[in-house]
Amino acid sequence: MMLAFCAIAPLIDVASKIAVQQVTVTQVTFFRMVFQALLMAPVVLVLRMPLGVSRAMASLLALRALMLIGSTYAFVAAVRVMPIADALAIIFVEPFLLLFLGWLIFNEQVGPRRISAALVGFGGVLLVIQPNWAAFGVVALYPLICAGFFAGYVLITRRVTREVAPESMQFHTAWMGTVLMLPVLALGHGAGIGLLTLSNPPAAIWGALFGVGLAATVSHMAITYALRFAPSATIAPLHYLEIVTAVLFGWLFFGDWPNPLSWAGIAIIVASGLYIILRERALARAARR
Repeated sequence: MMLAFCAIAPLIDVASKIAVQQVTVTQVTFFRMVFQALLMAPVVLVLRMPLGVSRAMASLLALRALMLIGSTYAFVAAVRVMPIADALAIIFVEPFLLLFLGWLIFNEQVGPRRISAALVGFGGVLLVIQPNWAAFGVVALYPLICAGFFAGYVLITRRVTREVAPESMQFHTAWMGTVLMLPVLALGHGAGIGLLTLSNPPAAIWGALFGVGLAATVSHMAITYALRFAPSATIAPLHYLEIVTAVLFGWLFFGDWPNPLSWAGIAIIVASGLYIILRERALARAARR
């Protein structure tokens, strides 16, 4: 299931990069939510899953939807001009952010080894950002914004998954995201604000928009089930295989290939992230003993 996620998730980025050439970033983000809700609705009905959730869970699901909207918007805005692999490599700063948030919010103990690995990982991120900053300017920081939102998304998911089934979680997140975006889009479109304008693109672009929703739905269900079958410490190292498919798809579809400086940064980020994951696994094993 985790390998399926790593193979399918970069297709979200490919479809987004194709669609965003003719429609706004906001429209791509909005229809990702719409199509995910439409795809998950029959799944929830066929499985006869309860649609009701407690007020506390509804609030958390709405917050999860906001985190997903923010991360999707930031990443689509980045890949509109940046190579997919470079943007994804910067997003892999997320384990370091989770380490910091775990210490800040949950008072988790963080030792000097993991702090050092996180600092080295940030150094790798700077190596990837540097050539992209020179080429694209402030857009090179969008993946960092995406990583921040996605770290919040992961933390909320860890809490919600204790009480809400994965299928219901994906469905509620999608329709809530749609509802949250509707009034903003309506006001923005009516006021003629370019970033919030919706359009009726050619059929091929509608296909790409549907592809964003389909790839997002399938890949996120795959990683959700992977987390049900195995602990996160076991499958987390496999997540870095996504950079392989991201590089491959970026080259096949757009002719993008990371430059040597970006490759060096990618290697440092992956090595630092793997070290943190392995260190956390070792600490968990020691705690059980």
